Amino acid sequence: MSPPVEAPVIGVLALQGDVREHRAMLERSGATTIAVRRPQELDRVDGIVLPGGESTTMSRLARAFDLFEPLSEHLRDGLPAFGTCAGMIMLADRIESGIVGQETFGGLDVVVRRNAFGRQVDSFEADLEVGGHPSSGSFRAVFIRAPWVEKVGAGVEVVATVASGPEVGRIVAVRQAHLLATSFHPEITGDNRFHSAFVAMVARRIRTTSTYR
Repeated sequence: MSPPVEAPVIGVLALQGDVREHRAMLERSGATTIAVRRPQELDRVDGIVLPGGESTTMSRLARAFDLFEPLSEHLRDGLPAFGTCAGMIMLADRIESGIVGQETFGGLDVVVRRNAFGRQVDSFEADLEVGGHPSSGSFRAVFIRAPWVEKVGAGVEVVATVASGPEVGRIVAVRQAHLLATSFHPEITGDNRFHSAFVAMVARRIRTTSTYR
Protein backbone atom coordinates (compact mmCIF):
# COMPACT_ATOMS: atom_id res chain seq x y z
CA MET A 1 0.00 0.00 0.00
CA SER A 2 1.30 3.47 -0.90
CA PRO A 3 1.92 5.85 2.01
CA PRO A 4 -0.75 8.52 2.48
CA VAL A 5 -0.14 11.77 0.61
CA GLU A 6 0.38 14.67 2.99
CA ALA A 7 -1.71 17.80 2.58
CA PRO A 8 0.14 20.43 0.54
CA VAL A 9 1.44 23.38 2.53
CA ILE A 10 0.17 26.59 0.94
CA GLY A 11 1.28 30.01 2.10
CA VAL A 12 -0.78 33.18 1.97
CA LEU A 13 1.23 36.36 1.46
CA ALA A 14 0.32 38.21 4.65
CA LEU A 15 1.11 41.81 3.75
CA GLN A 16 -2.43 42.94 2.87
CA GLY A 17 -5.87 41.58 2.11
CA ASP A 18 -8.08 38.68 3.19
CA VAL A 19 -5.39 36.44 4.65
CA ARG A 20 -7.67 34.71 7.16
CA GLU A 21 -10.40 34.13 4.57
CA HIS A 22 -8.00 32.62 2.06
CA ARG A 23 -6.51 30.33 4.69
CA ALA A 24 -9.98 29.13 5.69
CA MET A 25 -10.91 28.32 2.08
CA LEU A 26 -7.61 26.54 1.43
CA GLU A 27 -7.94 24.44 4.59
CA ARG A 28 -11.53 23.60 3.64
CA SER A 29 -10.06 22.41 0.31
CA GLY A 30 -7.57 20.05 1.98
CA ALA A 31 -4.41 22.15 2.38
CA THR A 32 -2.32 23.08 5.38
CA THR A 33 -1.66 26.84 5.46
CA ILE A 34 0.82 29.33 6.83
CA ALA A 35 1.07 33.12 6.68
CA VAL A 36 4.12 34.29 4.71
CA ARG A 37 5.83 37.49 5.86
CA ARG A 38 9.52 36.56 5.74
CA PRO A 39 11.72 35.13 2.97
CA GLN A 40 12.59 31.97 4.91
CA GLU A 41 8.90 31.03 5.09
CA LEU A 42 8.86 30.63 1.30
CA ASP A 43 11.07 27.53 1.70
CA ARG A 44 8.28 25.85 3.71
CA VAL A 45 5.49 26.13 1.13
CA ASP A 46 4.42 24.07 -1.87
CA GLY A 47 2.33 26.95 -3.27
CA ILE A 48 1.33 30.51 -2.43
CA VAL A 49 -1.74 32.75 -2.63
CA LEU A 50 -1.34 36.45 -3.40
CA PRO A 51 -4.48 38.10 -1.99
CA GLY A 52 -6.19 41.35 -2.85
CA GLY A 53 -5.25 44.77 -1.56
CA GLU A 54 -3.58 47.62 -3.41
CA SER A 55 -1.01 46.45 -5.94
CA THR A 56 1.43 49.36 -5.61
CA THR A 57 1.34 49.12 -1.81
CA MET A 58 1.80 45.37 -2.03
CA SER A 59 4.94 45.72 -4.14
CA ARG A 60 6.38 48.32 -1.73
CA LEU A 61 5.63 46.12 1.29
CA ALA A 62 7.22 43.12 -0.43
CA ARG A 63 10.35 45.24 -0.89
CA ALA A 64 10.22 46.45 2.73
CA PHE A 65 9.96 42.87 4.04
CA ASP A 66 12.76 41.67 1.70
CA LEU A 67 10.27 39.36 -0.02
CA PHE A 68 10.18 40.78 -3.54
CA GLU A 69 13.24 39.12 -5.06
CA PRO A 70 12.95 35.80 -3.18
CA LEU A 71 9.30 35.41 -4.15
CA SER A 72 10.01 36.40 -7.75
CA GLU A 73 12.75 33.76 -7.89
CA HIS A 74 10.50 31.07 -6.42
CA LEU A 75 7.82 31.87 -9.01
CA ARG A 76 10.35 31.68 -11.84
CA ASP A 77 11.43 28.30 -10.47
CA GLY A 78 7.87 26.97 -10.72
CA LEU A 79 6.26 27.66 -7.32
CA PRO A 80 2.48 27.45 -7.93
CA ALA A 81 0.70 30.74 -7.20
CA PHE A 82 -2.92 31.89 -7.09
CA GLY A 83 -3.43 35.66 -7.35
CA THR A 84 -6.76 37.33 -6.61
CA CYS A 85 -7.58 40.93 -7.59
CA ALA A 86 -4.36 42.82 -6.75
CA GLY A 87 -2.68 39.41 -6.71
CA MET A 88 -3.62 39.03 -10.38
CA ILE A 89 -1.93 42.35 -11.12
CA MET A 90 1.18 41.24 -9.24
CA LEU A 91 1.45 38.12 -11.42
CA ALA A 92 0.92 39.96 -14.72
CA ASP A 93 3.82 40.68 -17.04
CA ARG A 94 2.22 43.94 -18.26
CA ILE A 95 -0.15 46.50 -16.71
CA GLU A 96 -2.39 49.18 -18.17
CA SER A 97 -3.27 52.20 -15.99
CA GLY A 98 -0.48 51.44 -13.54
CA ILE A 99 1.63 54.10 -11.88
CA VAL A 100 5.11 55.03 -13.09
CA GLY A 101 7.64 52.47 -11.91
CA GLN A 102 5.04 49.98 -10.68
CA GLU A 103 6.60 46.55 -10.16
CA THR A 104 5.10 43.08 -10.45
CA PHE A 105 6.42 39.59 -9.78
CA GLY A 106 5.38 38.62 -13.31
CA GLY A 107 5.03 35.21 -14.90
CA LEU A 108 1.61 35.51 -16.51
CA ASP A 109 1.79 36.45 -20.19
CA VAL A 110 -1.15 38.85 -19.98
CA VAL A 111 -1.99 42.54 -20.07
CA VAL A 112 -4.06 43.50 -17.02
CA ARG A 113 -5.93 46.79 -16.69
CA ARG A 114 -5.74 48.08 -13.14
CA ASN A 115 -9.02 49.29 -11.52
CA ALA A 116 -10.81 48.39 -14.77
CA PHE A 117 -14.24 47.97 -13.19
CA GLY A 118 -14.07 51.26 -11.28
CA ARG A 119 -13.41 52.47 -7.77
CA GLN A 120 -14.39 50.99 -4.38
CA VAL A 121 -17.91 52.47 -4.67
CA ASP A 122 -18.34 50.57 -7.95
CA SER A 123 -17.92 47.16 -6.29
CA PHE A 124 -20.44 44.62 -7.56
CA GLU A 125 -21.34 40.96 -7.99
CA ALA A 126 -21.71 39.14 -11.31
CA ASP A 127 -22.25 35.65 -12.67
CA LEU A 128 -19.37 34.15 -14.61
CA GLU A 129 -19.06 31.55 -17.31
CA VAL A 130 -16.35 29.13 -16.22
CA GLY A 131 -15.07 26.37 -18.47
CA GLY A 132 -12.20 23.97 -18.95
CA HIS A 133 -11.56 23.91 -15.23
CA PRO A 134 -12.64 21.95 -12.14
CA SER A 135 -14.95 24.85 -11.23
CA SER A 136 -16.79 24.69 -14.58
CA GLY A 137 -20.30 26.17 -14.68
CA SER A 138 -21.76 29.32 -13.23
CA PHE A 139 -19.87 31.13 -10.47
CA ARG A 140 -21.13 34.16 -8.53
CA ALA A 141 -18.14 36.50 -8.18
CA VAL A 142 -17.48 39.58 -6.05
CA PHE A 143 -15.48 42.41 -7.67
CA ILE A 144 -13.86 45.15 -5.53
CA ARG A 145 -11.77 47.77 -7.40
CA ALA A 146 -11.08 44.90 -9.73
CA PRO A 147 -8.81 44.60 -12.76
CA TRP A 148 -9.62 42.67 -15.90
CA VAL A 149 -7.42 40.95 -18.47
CA GLU A 150 -7.19 42.88 -21.74
CA LYS A 151 -4.92 40.51 -23.67
CA VAL A 152 -3.61 36.98 -23.20
CA GLY A 153 -0.53 35.35 -24.63
CA ALA A 154 -0.54 32.13 -26.62
CA GLY A 155 0.15 29.94 -23.57
CA VAL A 156 -2.59 31.41 -21.37
CA GLU A 157 -5.90 29.63 -20.78
CA VAL A 158 -8.98 31.82 -20.27
CA VAL A 159 -10.78 30.25 -17.31
CA ALA A 160 -13.71 32.64 -16.75
CA THR A 161 -15.48 35.60 -18.35
CA VAL A 162 -18.32 37.86 -17.22
CA ALA A 163 -21.58 36.23 -18.32
CA SER A 164 -23.92 39.24 -18.58
CA GLY A 165 -24.27 43.00 -18.16
CA PRO A 166 -22.27 45.85 -19.69
CA GLU A 167 -18.94 44.05 -19.20
CA VAL A 168 -20.08 40.74 -20.69
CA GLY A 169 -17.18 38.76 -22.14
CA ARG A 170 -14.49 40.46 -20.08
CA ILE A 171 -11.75 38.04 -19.05
CA VAL A 172 -11.62 37.71 -15.26
CA ALA A 173 -9.77 34.44 -14.61
CA VAL A 174 -6.75 32.93 -16.36
CA ARG A 175 -4.25 30.14 -15.95
CA GLN A 176 -0.76 29.60 -17.33
CA ALA A 177 1.27 26.56 -16.29
CA HIS A 178 1.68 26.82 -12.49
CA LEU A 179 -0.07 30.20 -12.16
CA LEU A 180 -3.80 30.86 -11.60
CA ALA A 181 -5.32 34.33 -11.27
CA THR A 182 -8.76 35.87 -10.79
CA SER A 183 -9.77 39.53 -10.82
CA PHE A 184 -12.48 38.79 -8.24
CA HIS A 185 -12.47 37.63 -4.60
CA PRO A 186 -13.46 33.94 -4.36
CA GLU A 187 -12.39 33.85 -0.71
CA ILE A 188 -15.45 35.84 0.39
CA THR A 189 -18.11 33.96 -1.59
CA GLY A 190 -18.38 30.73 0.37
CA ASP A 191 -17.71 28.83 -2.89
CA ASN A 192 -14.33 27.11 -2.65
CA ARG A 193 -14.11 25.68 -6.18
CA PHE A 194 -11.26 27.97 -7.25
CA HIS A 195 -9.33 27.26 -4.06
CA SER A 196 -9.92 23.53 -4.52
CA ALA A 197 -8.66 23.78 -8.09
CA PHE A 198 -5.50 25.51 -6.87
CA VAL A 199 -4.90 22.94 -4.13
CA ALA A 200 -5.23 20.24 -6.80
CA MET A 201 -2.69 22.10 -8.99
CA VAL A 202 -0.23 22.17 -6.10
CA ALA A 203 -0.80 18.50 -5.28
CA ARG A 204 -0.16 17.52 -8.90
CA ARG A 205 3.11 19.44 -8.93
CA ILE A 206 4.21 17.69 -5.71
CA ARG A 207 3.48 14.27 -7.24
CA THR A 208 5.27 15.19 -10.48
CA THR A 209 8.40 16.58 -8.84
CA SER A 210 8.64 13.74 -6.31
CA THR A 211 8.53 11.23 -9.17
CA TYR A 212 11.77 12.59 -10.61
CA ARG A 213 13.69 13.08 -7.38
